[in-house]
Amino acid sequence: MNADATLIGPTAPPELHVMTLNVRRAMEGPLIARADRWSTRAPAVHALLASERPTLLGLQEALPRVMPSIRRALGDGYRSLGRGRGRGGTGEGTPLLYDGTRLQLVDGGQRALSDRPDVPGSTGWGNAIPRIAVWAEFVDRSTGARLLAVNTHLDPFSRRSRRRSAADIAAFVQERGIPAVVTGDLNADVRSASVRALFDGERLTDARAVADVHLSPQWGTYTHYRRPRVGGRRIDAIAVTPGVQVRAVGANACTFDGVHPSDHLAVQAVIRVGAVDASSARRTTR
Repeated sequence: MNADATLIGPTAPPELHVMTLNVRRAMEGPLIARADRWSTRAPAVHALLASERPTLLGLQEALPRVMPSIRRALGDGYRSLGRGRGRGGTGEGTPLLYDGTRLQLVDGGQRALSDRPDVPGSTGWGNAIPRIAVWAEFVDRSTGARLLAVNTHLDPFSRRSRRRSAADIAAFVQERGIPAVVTGDLNADVRSASVRALFDGERLTDARAVADVHLSPQWGTYTHYRRPRVGGRRIDAIAVTPGVQVRAVGANACTFDGVHPSDHLAVQAVIRVGAVDASSARRTTR
């Protein structure tokens, strides 16, 4: 595919364009393969985001130093939420970026995926590296609809950590009690036991399973800069609650001048959320 092959692009109300993308940790140096260097990939990442302009974007492996250029690629109207996963807010993050002309932030924060969710950098479920979830509640300025968004990056090594993290996120979504979308790199196939809590069909469902239209084959999403393969592991996913209609979903295999933006495919969806009473929305937004 080439730069002209936009998968979805900007959407108009009442639809929202959601994307999840493991942007791959930005690295340089002679020991890093050329395809993996940030200096090689950055123009492709920027072209992808400028072309697609999702309303809501969940990133994984985003280092603080790449965020200014990513925001520039999206445009002046975009805002971001989230910090690094380390104790001082340093290191890789899983930020949520959103079109502020379309979505108004009501509430939001960052949780450690541990028994101490309010302690930055905390671990304890089998993961040696801190794992986090960034969340935000929005009101759609165009429709008055309320939406909870959660973005995460689960542990690649510990099944126990993935199970506990998936269950924690599902419980958090249920507790908030409004239509929700979860984006993330799960580091396990959507069909695996270790992330089953995210796809129980009651609280959260794989967007692909309920989409009206599929925009791509059922590719695996971790490609390591190769062509995607049908039937490969889908470790990057979007999940939705029953209050969210999925109009279309797909994995984006575009390259730009032959360069892959990341070693993961972006997963994208077009969703619709039911509207709420406009006066209630005005009372709760800020």
